[in-house]
Amino acid sequence: MLTLFSSLAHPASTAELSPYEILKKSDQARGNRDGISWKVTITATERGKTSTRKIQVRSRGFDVVAETLKPARHKGHLLIMLKSNMWFYKPGLSKPIPISKRQKLLGLATNGDIASTNYAENYEILNQGHALFGNEECFVFDLQAKTTNATYRKVKYWVSRRRLVGVKTEFYNTNSKKLLKSATMKYDNHITDTSTNQHLFISRMTIQDKLMSDGKTVMDFSPPHLQSYSPNCFNINLLGK
Repeated sequence: MLTLFSSLAHPASTAELSPYEILKKSDQARGNRDGISWKVTITATERGKTSTRKIQVRSRGFDVVAETLKPARHKGHLLIMLKSNMWFYKPGLSKPIPISKRQKLLGLATNGDIASTNYAENYEILNQGHALFGNEECFVFDLQAKTTNATYRKVKYWVSRRRLVGVKTEFYNTNSKKLLKSATMKYDNHITDTSTNQHLFISRMTIQDKLMSDGKTVMDFSPPHLQSYSPNCFNINLLGK
């Protein structure tokens, strides 16, 4: 794995990057690309019971269409995110229904968890520090949502100083400041851009309940594919026609 990391494109010095640029780099490892697709398999374990869902995600920047592939009863259900707003659609509906990105999708995963992260634009940096996560030096950001439709109101975010990817997140209740859940991320996938540079891309996100149960949800991401999409792919006015 160390050999892979040494071959991946990264800035010569993170000291030259602003906090905003650090967050933007970490966003790119979680879907912020001009045209990209991947599959995510969600496995949720709660009270000894396990549920799964498989979803195809197509993204252009922060516009996302996520289509459920399995289980069969949810096949063809769509989540559409445009400019931080989200809608739900399924065959038979006359038009998409507005929904919240904070709404539960499966287990501890919310609707917004399957989309590209946009911490750089959607969150204000309240505080920045440094800490170790495992044996890795990290930037640590206290972030607060700028808008009411962000997936989470307040997060603490660990970004690897060397790899510039988010490795841990804590999600807090804004009012009580209680830790609701935490997530750790792995990056065994990578993207090769048009310059043949390789960039890390998320491969697994593990979410743990920190408030009321021992629930755990694992999101496994397939290797991503770069591709172009027509604007019509993200046009909610064409659904149900």
